[in-house]
Amino acid sequence: MNIHEYQAKEILKNYGVPIQEGIPVSTATEASEAAKAMKGRGINAWVVKAQIHAGGRGKGTIYHHKERNEVLLHGGVKFTTDLDKLKEYAEKMLGNVLVTHQTGDAGKTIKKVLVAEGLDIEKEYYVGVVLDRVHSQYVIMASTEGGVEIEKVAAEHPEKILKEYVNPSIGFRPYQATRLALALGLEGDIQKNFVKFAVALYNAFVGTDASLFEINPLVITKDKRVVALDAKINLDDNALDRHPALAALRDKDEEDPLEVEASKYNLNYVKLDGNVGCMVNGAGLAMATMDIIKLAGATPANFLDVGGGANPETVENGFKLILSDPNVKAILINIFGGIVRCDRIATGVVQAAKNVKIRVPLIVRLQGTNAIEAKEILRHSGIPMKVADDLADAAQLVVESIKK
Repeated sequence: MNIHEYQAKEILKNYGVPIQEGIPVSTATEASEAAKAMKGRGINAWVVKAQIHAGGRGKGTIYHHKERNEVLLHGGVKFTTDLDKLKEYAEKMLGNVLVTHQTGDAGKTIKKVLVAEGLDIEKEYYVGVVLDRVHSQYVIMASTEGGVEIEKVAAEHPEKILKEYVNPSIGFRPYQATRLALALGLEGDIQKNFVKFAVALYNAFVGTDASLFEINPLVITKDKRVVALDAKINLDDNALDRHPALAALRDKDEEDPLEVEASKYNLNYVKLDGNVGCMVNGAGLAMATMDIIKLAGATPANFLDVGGGANPETVENGFKLILSDPNVKAILINIFGGIVRCDRIATGVVQAAKNVKIRVPLIVRLQGTNAIEAKEILRHSGIPMKVADDLADAAQLVVESIKK
């Protein structure tokens, strides 16, 4: 689960991680009041930061929410020392649409901005925490290339990404943080502050059952502070039952409506840009199905894992989700009957298809226990569909049905 920057910073603050202080607001008037309150604490420079679930905000473009050809601002992160300008920035951001390289052309509507303190920055770095599945350990990553997309750094200058692996049973030790600090070239008080920062960051990562922490950039200020200027946190959905307060941070407005709907039925659904609706059981088989569709000359419209059961209810809900996407020109069901026999799955598919008006070609491939019996059920169901013998055959039938 993704959360906003201001929410991520509040989590970090609770774990003792130094952050760029700020106040989230929903109106331009609130933004002005927040800045005045910060001014009373001696802060005389501010940054207005659009709050959306996407990166590249500083390089994005803000358009009017209706007149999409009207550019209001270049950049969703604005620095100012002028209170009137601050209010103007907030007015142009709130309620309008920010388009970045991660949002696509549709962009995202800005419903909150973070009025943050302007810092006197000396140097920018990158620090991240993630689970390395290859090593079965957590890894703390750091780089001198702060403020730059870490994927770009990894591709062009992998030697600039420093790593410290952490055994979860032992935890992240101060000597490891010191080793990172030395590799980054940090000395004296800055080095000590970095060590405290990194250890607190790791404790926050483990304490929230997160799947990803990114501080980009982490900054060193002129007065030698080590501060999280930005923060991205991804929380593990499977652990949210242990953290009801974190689960409450979910912003469904930032998620695809179909993915939100799928979560109601415990379906693993991700919307894509293609034209073939996929309904599969098992994540690995789903990935293979999408690959072979692409190889055959079509493009998947979604990732949809209905789980091991694939009963009539889950199949029907899957149909409804897939058909809610107007780009879908055909549906491919690819299910392996292991936990549940293929004949039962076939019966469920037929029942679900009768309850849902399927207006596009339907191709079904079932493999596993009682697959022969399942194919007979499908062929004699009276439901317009094509039954494939294998996955390659299914992909070819999908492509042919789209071209007609």
